[in-house]
Amino acid sequence: MRGKTPIQEDVVYSREEAAQALGVSLSTLKRLISSGQLAASQPAGMRRVFIQGSSILAMLNTTRVENGHYAS
Repeated sequence: MRGKTPIQEDVVYSREEAAQALGVSLSTLKRLISSGQLAASQPAGMRRVFIQGSSILAMLNTTRVENGHYAS
């Protein structure tokens, strides 16, 4: 069985790719973006959303779980 491909900070991911890399559903990823926990960009006039690998890694590095509760 192969492991997950590591998230690369210099790669730009689609919402679907980011969700897959994190092992979460697309709706969970959308909530992370809406709540401001995950930075994403959407150029004017485009439906496509872009997420930098560095944003994903920053989110993972600045969040933690303590005693079963989310803490930032």
